[in-house]
Amino acid sequence: MPEIGSKGTSLEQMWMQRALELAERGIALASPNPLVGTVLVQDNQVVGEGYYTYEGREHAEIQAIVKAGEAARGSTLFINLEPCCHTGRTGPCTEAILSAGVKRVVAAMPDPNPQVSGRGFERLRRAGVQVEVGLCEEEAQKLNESFTRYICTGLPFVTLKAAMTLDGKIAAPDDNSGWITSEEARAYVQEQRHAHDAIWTGIGTVLADDPLLTDRCGRPRRRPLLRVVMDSRLRIPLSAQMLGKIDSDLLIFCASSADAGKRKALEQRGAQVCALPGEERPSLLEALKELGRREITSVLLEAGAELNWAVLEAGLVDKVFLYYAPKILGGRDSLSLAGGRGFRAMREAREIWRTQVHQFGTDFAIEGYLRDVYGNH
Repeated sequence: MPEIGSKGTSLEQMWMQRALELAERGIALASPNPLVGTVLVQDNQVVGEGYYTYEGREHAEIQAIVKAGEAARGSTLFINLEPCCHTGRTGPCTEAILSAGVKRVVAAMPDPNPQVSGRGFERLRRAGVQVEVGLCEEEAQKLNESFTRYICTGLPFVTLKAAMTLDGKIAAPDDNSGWITSEEARAYVQEQRHAHDAIWTGIGTVLADDPLLTDRCGRPRRRPLLRVVMDSRLRIPLSAQMLGKIDSDLLIFCASSADAGKRKALEQRGAQVCALPGEERPSLLEALKELGRREITSVLLEAGAELNWAVLEAGLVDKVFLYYAPKILGGRDSLSLAGGRGFRAMREAREIWRTQVHQFGTDFAIEGYLRDVYGNH
């Protein structure tokens, strides 16, 4: 497959960056499909643009071609993801590109969807279109990492998010009033919630903090943020804030042995209750499989030490986003990021790679991966 490389010319970089920016407009509006943005260029002028949303149905390529009209003939199409070549909710974009007379397609990355996976490029090349792949590839991969994990495995992409002190403590033993992190960091958490399909926590966090766990950024989303609680014995109080206002957005996973009466009471309040295999504790992997069946592509894990450890130990975390505040709490009784048994030898420790540091006021965050869905590691 001919490569354009990660750089390209400065103009090509600019147009691909524009395609990526357009794709981002589909955040919370495109799932379970990928984020896609397109720019059509003729004689160094943009003649058409588009981005995908699930409800809008029309793919980004089609929008750009329609806007360009006759100017699409002989143009170059910049797109962050390989054009589709199969019929789904709409027809194949490759055929629309060919009908419009587009001369050249510059794509950031192949589509990981097994139904496409290079076939779109092949179709275009066979018809005489010049195809180049790889411009801004890493940025494009990151933008659609959740879609890739989901479409290839049927499982959502899991990001473990936590706020802690410099010595790795997430909670004090006696009084946790106030916030660990700054207002800037907490504002970004809302951006993260907005970008995910679901937020995942455990009953310990619900009992300790009585959180709402909602998306409060104020921007539109196609589906409500699904709030997911692991609650083996259905200990969640009927007075919990989560149960105060439900719009089909609260899912509680319990063990098969959970009290049937409590389950009925929760369902009468509007919660969805799902019993999973496991007499004592529901299977975490089965929980993710069920979320995948519900077309949940991305999960933000905001939990306590025990669930954090359980998900890490099970190998189900794809990425971490760890906020640190310039504070030291200390103490044996203060809770660390991950509890449980822990790894017993340094060589067993989970390695975080491809790390990035983000600054939020006086705080900073470490973003890094435990698994690479693209095989770049």
